[in-house]
Formats: sequence, structure tokens, C-alpha cells
Amino acid sequence: MPEVIETTVYRLDELSDDAKEKARAWYREGGFDYDWYDAVYEDFQRIAEILGIRFKTRTVRLLGGGSRQEPCIWFRGLWSQGDGASFEGNYAYRKNASAEIRSYAPKDTILHGIADALQSVQRRNFYQLRAEASHRGHYYHEYCMAISVTRDSPTYQDMTADAEEVITEALRDLARWLYRQLEREYDYLSSDEAVDETITANEYTFTENGRRFG
Repeated sequence: MPEVIETTVYRLDELSDDAKEKARAWYREGGFDYDWYDAVYEDFQRIAEILGIRFKTRTVRLLGGGSRQEPCIWFRGLWSQGDGASFEGNYAYRKNASAEIRSYAPKDTILHGIADALQSVQRRNFYQLRAEASHRGHYYHEYCMAISVTRDSPTYQDMTADAEEVITEALRDLARWLYRQLEREYDYLSSDEAVDETITANEYTFTENGRRFG
């Protein structure tokens, strides 16, 4: 004969402190199986556009059988050796980038410095420098970006001696900047405050010791 077993369930705010920690651990273990980084990527794409970077794209298959194009922006893990972010794309001079980046991100001195470095080296090369960033290797950090720099001069002038180094470092600095934003976003989303808010909003229930019920 089947038996009916009654279990008392609790909302997060009804649990003891130890049980709350177990409930949070349950959420953190499986709560990030979605594209939690979308907002960071969207911001990064706007910043790249301002600076003059056009991302390469890749085809992503959809469950319904279709496909869509996504920018080639990558990151791997958080806080482990070999972790980081990288991207693939093409860079060319964009007028007023330094002013626009200050308008878009007025307090971000890292981005201001990247824009200024690109502006300065372009000026020395009559705004003719172009660069391509491609991925290499099995990891995703700034040193996995193979960056080639050329000068599109109608009179075949060579680029200045510092051009390749300045642009390479600026693009790698941008990849480092992206990874820091991903770390900050993850820190926020996995904080007790944000986890509690999500658990409460979804009306998850738990047993007295903090084990997820249902």
C-alpha cells in the first residue's frame, strides 16, 4: 500500500543560519547554468564598437533547428590558472573614440587609457593602422590572441616602430578589462544578497536542514 508522508517545508527566511547556507550552496551549484554574462557581453560589444573593433562571428545552432550568429568573445573559468578572456575581431581607427568612451564610461580610467593609446599611435601613423586578433591555443586569455598589425598606406609607408606593440597591448588590456567585469558580475550574482533575492523570487522551499524540496 502506498504511504502518504508529510514534510514541513520552509521558505529561505524561515531557516536557521546553517540551513540558509546549505540552501545558498544548492543554488550556487546549479544556479549558473544560463548565460549570466549576457549583460557584460552587451556592454563590451558597445565599448568595442566605440573603439573601432568589429568582432568576428560564429554560427550557433539553436534547439529548434535554426542558427544565429554570435560574436567571437570567449572566457574560461574564474580565478584559476589559465583563466581569462579573449576575443577575435578587426580593429581600425574610429574618429572621436576617446571622447565617446568618456561619455559612455566617464569613471573608467582603464578604458580611457586604452582609447587614448590607440588614438595616439594612430595619429603618429596618419590613422592608417589596422589590426586583426585571432584565437590560438586551448585557453581563453589575452595571450591566446594572435594580433597582427598593418598600415594601410597608399604610399607604402612603414608603421612606426612602436605601432605593433602599442596596439597589441591595448587590445590585450581590453581583454583583461573584460575578464575583470566578468569576475565582478559573478561575484555579485553569487553574493548572499543576490542569491537570497533569487531564491525568494522563485519561491523555492526547503526542508528544515536546508535541503531543496520539490
